[in-house]
Amino acid sequence: MSLDASPPVFDAAFQARLAELFAWRRDVRRFRIDPLAPALIDRLLDLASLAPSVGNAQPWRFVSVESAARRAAIIADFERANAEAARLYHDEQAALYARLKLAGLKTAPLHLAVFCDETTGQGSGLGRQTMPETLRYSVVGAIQTLWLAARAHGVGMGWVSILHPQAMTTLLDIDARWFFIGYLCLGYPEEEHLDPELERHGWQARSEEGRRLLRR
Repeated sequence: MSLDASPPVFDAAFQARLAELFAWRRDVRRFRIDPLAPALIDRLLDLASLAPSVGNAQPWRFVSVESAARRAAIIADFERANAEAARLYHDEQAALYARLKLAGLKTAPLHLAVFCDETTGQGSGLGRQTMPETLRYSVVGAIQTLWLAARAHGVGMGWVSILHPQAMTTLLDIDARWFFIGYLCLGYPEEEHLDPELERHGWQARSEEGRRLLRR
């Protein structure tokens, strides 16, 4: 029987750098048009696939959107969804919403649509009999892993959520049994900021509410 390799030791210096990575992750909306090398894209997807998944199902499915016509259709859907969302706000909040840059769809060199394959036989259903939605949670974990991996390689990522999910499935000619999770823009950032864009422009400051530990 072979022995497992010794686990790595993550010292204080590494832990500090890791904290920096978390802080600098950022939701990027402003990209340079420089393309990402195919080898780099492959490396980032390899790292994303190290994410945990329920029953080791690995249900994430990444779709590279390269067709100019499909990208244009997705931008048009974003503009429709954004106009619908804008009508929910009024007065000063409406004016602020109109000034926010909420997507980098026109400049990001890499567009990834991410789906959850809910028909996968991988994992044989382990761990999801009472909570089948954990398949989708697993895909979100892969997206977060990709986000951090991209930042570590100097690449920015933005998650575009102002889209109509069914339109993404139709526009990309995807199996209807795959569930749309998110649309990602990736590329080298045009500018670098430690603070989130929405905080910088006065939409929402970081809250302490989520880090409160409830005790029962």
